[in-house]
Amino acid sequence: MASEADLRARLQRAGQQHLLRFCAELAPEPRAALLAQLEALEPEALRRHCQRAAAACARPPGPPPDLAARLQPLPPERVGSASEGDPQTRRLWEEEGFHQIALNKVAVLLLAGGQGTRLGVTYPKGMYQVGLPSQKTLYQLQAERIRRVEQLAGERYGTRCTVPWYIMTSEFTLGPTAKFFKERDFFHLDPNNVIMFEQRMLPAVTFDGRAILERKDKVAMAPDGNGGLYSALQDHRILEDMERRGVEFVHVYCVDNILVRLADPLFIGFCVLRGADCGAKVVEKAYPEEPVGVVCQVDGVPQVVEYSEISPEVAQLRAPGGGLLYNAGNICNHFFTRDFLRTVTRELEPLLQPHVAVKKVPCVDELGNPVKPLQPNGIKMEKFVFDVLPFAKNFVAFQVLREEEFSPLKNGDSADRDSPSTSRRALLAQHCRWALRAGARFLDAHGAQLPEQPSLPGSTEPPAVCEISPLVSYAGEADLGPHPVDQEVGSGCHDLLVSRGWRSACEDASSGPRSSWTRPRPGSCSPEPCRPWGPGLRTQPCPGSGKESCCSILAADQGAQNGVGFLHRGGRPPTTQAPGAW
Repeated sequence: MASEADLRARLQRAGQQHLLRFCAELAPEPRAALLAQLEALEPEALRRHCQRAAAACARPPGPPPDLAARLQPLPPERVGSASEGDPQTRRLWEEEGFHQIALNKVAVLLLAGGQGTRLGVTYPKGMYQVGLPSQKTLYQLQAERIRRVEQLAGERYGTRCTVPWYIMTSEFTLGPTAKFFKERDFFHLDPNNVIMFEQRMLPAVTFDGRAILERKDKVAMAPDGNGGLYSALQDHRILEDMERRGVEFVHVYCVDNILVRLADPLFIGFCVLRGADCGAKVVEKAYPEEPVGVVCQVDGVPQVVEYSEISPEVAQLRAPGGGLLYNAGNICNHFFTRDFLRTVTRELEPLLQPHVAVKKVPCVDELGNPVKPLQPNGIKMEKFVFDVLPFAKNFVAFQVLREEEFSPLKNGDSADRDSPSTSRRALLAQHCRWALRAGARFLDAHGAQLPEQPSLPGSTEPPAVCEISPLVSYAGEADLGPHPVDQEVGSGCHDLLVSRGWRSACEDASSGPRSSWTRPRPGSCSPEPCRPWGPGLRTQPCPGSGKESCCSILAADQGAQNGVGFLHRGGRPPTTQAPGAW
């Protein structure tokens, strides 16, 4: 380790000697920790970082003066759709995606380095429960979608296949995430196929270009943004691991979207058949001022332009068809070839320009007293994963329906958007739509059929609380396919979705979900095999008690920890969270 004198000289060259101002007061152990942290900061890089942060923050906000003249929407030939156009073409895209998955050529990569500060929690967002009947976390929902898409691809091609799950964490999220996965047996995925790695950290900086001390013995550090992916891939030799596994295509996504479809065969197949090296899923903007970046072209080059950089006049522009001209909202959901990622990491990553994030950074005052600022006091410099779009040789965009694929979790429940409540409603509304399309009928507490709303938006409460596990359906497919309903449910029990190969259970709503259909609880109905109505989703009455109850579908062949689905009568979930291993 370098001596304190050497470090002091290095920091002086970087203009950051204030970082040692409390060093003499520290006990040996925290002093050694501070010196070790400072030794890892290369002085010239530290100087440039602090100067760049202060200069970027000083620039006036708003769009560059000439941006409007340089903007263009994406040309139609670069854009595909998950819901419009020729159905046969979409089937070909999907089949190609499943084929690549079956060949073990597809991996998913989760961006999970950020903290849940805005959400109001101190743990990683992926560990959050939004209040689903099953009490599944975001991590569990995503793990089960991987398992299901592996199963679907394997069944189509008569093979066993693997979709490796790469998870980029940070100093803040790696430990809790790794512990969470181990405690839950990696959600029944092979641990060898779940690869966690850590992104770099950068010092937080004051508005006048001084690195911030979080404590007397610690520099305030922050993850370098989701665009830190590219240096992290290089640091941890992730692309070499992908090459060893035969992975050619990578689906990259953010942790906080409860509706994300991991390794989406339709998206993968579209990009592969278009010969794309880089792709992005987009949703139609809800309104001109919606605070999402826009995927478009600048000087003829694909790029994501942040909403703050687009003037209100440009945001309001309309296309000939009446829709917004710049309507392709970015949802941080990307396709990359491994070859493209290799080029970025080896040649292009230094060209990425960092973005300014003004934050409230815990710090110490001039006397060393801890301060939790009430107003933003510092700058965190971040790179974004979409910053590489201009480097693509063949970029494509894929438009998906917001209500099917995008509901981010960013804010606490007091917010009116992007909150646990909006995320929960979006997922339950989606599952309600799937059930209705499959022919399910929902009855109210008096046995009257609830109005069918097959196009129910995710922003409103669904008519019934219906949760369908990813282990049953990835995107409303397979046993949730359209079939006629054989029987309605009479009063006394809820409708129950039953699919081939699964068993049903009915229990008092005051008790938690049974962890296995072989172990009934007091007051529960007895398990009953599915009726032989053939393949497909069915409604079936619960046997037994006639009590107001909730019903669940449990996997008869997946072990005791895999609840598959719930239906509750009425429009809202239970107010108490059900216990149990789910």
